[in-house]
Amino acid sequence: MKPRGNPLVITICSLLLAVAVAAADGRPAAPAPDASATIRTLVFTGGHGFHQPSFLGMFASNPQLTFQHVEHTKGTADGWERADLAAFDVIVLYDMPRSFSPAQQARFRSVFPRGTGLVVLHHALVGEHQWREYETIIGGIYPVGSDPGAAAVGYRHDLDIPVRIVDRTHPITAGLPDFIVHDEIYWGYRVGGDVTPLLRTTHPDSGNPLAWCREEGKSRIVYLQLGHGPACMNDPNYRELLARSIRWVARR
Repeated sequence: MKPRGNPLVITICSLLLAVAVAAADGRPAAPAPDASATIRTLVFTGGHGFHQPSFLGMFASNPQLTFQHVEHTKGTADGWERADLAAFDVIVLYDMPRSFSPAQQARFRSVFPRGTGLVVLHHALVGEHQWREYETIIGGIYPVGSDPGAAAVGYRHDLDIPVRIVDRTHPITAGLPDFIVHDEIYWGYRVGGDVTPLLRTTHPDSGNPLAWCREEGKSRIVYLQLGHGPACMNDPNYRELLARSIRWVARR
């Protein structure tokens, strides 16, 4: 037998209960993101060359988002000094700054209490900045310089890389097939113990996993190791992974 009741009353009571639970937890009740709204995306580059038409084309061709492209200009992460970080739902890192100043570190940290999503791509894993908290936040690092692990790392591009789905239930990877992509591998990079692996490869020289996710504060974070050149950036499987990663960290 179906329970009886006025649907409007039930809905109002549910909303009031959600507000009460949030208040009891000391948090303001925030509305869920509008799944149909455009995802406002900020894309950082700088410190590493890339094929700009293919890279920016991945964002320009995605009707679910609007984006701004900002290139760090001083060798540091000066793009983080902009005053409008809170205006974006998602920040994408495809950069490799040599360092973060204390002020830039503070700006970086400021997005996680707000729940801003973070998608970290390819060479943004490289630890040129020597800031260990960055490794903790993004879930891993490709060590360089004086880092004890630097001697073990390496890379090789222009390879056909078998990509295997690890978590077939995650919203980013559910329903996607295994595939082969022509791109660059890394090896020797460190991966944190609190990440959820999403992709891996059977290539004998590559590190694993190829992709993972984690949470920091109220934010979701995704790292995709792939993304070196046009062959990968124009691959429909990679574009789908990137689009889904942006949607997932934006909670859409």
